[in-house]
Amino acid sequence: MVAGALSIGLPGPAQSAPAPIYVALGDSYAAGPIIPVPIKPWGCLKSSNNYAHMLASEYSLTLRDATCSGAETDDMTNPQGVDPDGPNPPQFDSLSADVSLVTLQIGGNDIGFGGIAETCAQAAFNQQSCESQYVKNGDDELRDRIAETAPKVAAVIQEIHTRAPSATVLVLGYPGIFKFGPTASCPAMLVGEGDALYLRGIQEALNGMIADQASANSATYVDVYTTSAGKTACDLPVLRWIEPIVPVNAAAPIHPNINGMSGMAGEVARAAGLPSGSSGLPLP
Repeated sequence: MVAGALSIGLPGPAQSAPAPIYVALGDSYAAGPIIPVPIKPWGCLKSSNNYAHMLASEYSLTLRDATCSGAETDDMTNPQGVDPDGPNPPQFDSLSADVSLVTLQIGGNDIGFGGIAETCAQAAFNQQSCESQYVKNGDDELRDRIAETAPKVAAVIQEIHTRAPSATVLVLGYPGIFKFGPTASCPAMLVGEGDALYLRGIQEALNGMIADQASANSATYVDVYTTSAGKTACDLPVLRWIEPIVPVNAAAPIHPNINGMSGMAGEVARAAGLPSGSSGLPLP
């Protein structure tokens, strides 16, 4: 353990204080579906190589990993139905007054990430644009969904502070899926340039909303989008953090692989003020 002035109060090498408690909350981007090695509950499609486990291992944190694939903001306070295990307990059950660090990555399923992918694939099959499925008479349904999700994210952050009043609360956005720069499309994502630009804009709007809610509710936003430039689903397999529709690396389609988990772990460590370690986390 490396000693230092840390915001979550890690003990120095001569101290015998209990390891700080770290609670990870969130959806599949935090859980890590199809990344080896899967852990219980099986229905949450959770990996022992997600960023929460990487951080806990590197910094000797006591981890309560409540993340679960498919989670929405409502699943923080309500059981989530998952098979074959039965209901997954409310993620907030992992919070308590002795928690030192909380990470939260949520909101994508509230706006319908999975359904958006299916709708866009069907639109492409029908030779229609993805954007035309959501933008009608100048109104963008997906941007409306983002606006409707904002108070839900705010309420989640506020409740974290209530249940874990001493914790550092870090709220992650989502890493990039489409190429950055003047063009956004790639064959691996099976949409044309117009739809790729549209969907990239939706992801940026979602991340912007999450950042705003973190700032407005005394939490720290962790920008994993900007740092994913050159590592999107459209980039080389050895570089990418996110897999495309047909994965090459072990991960669910349009989800983080182990590189993405390591990259997000590094950004969380940086935001938490943790020192560079020996495990290879990409810290400054």
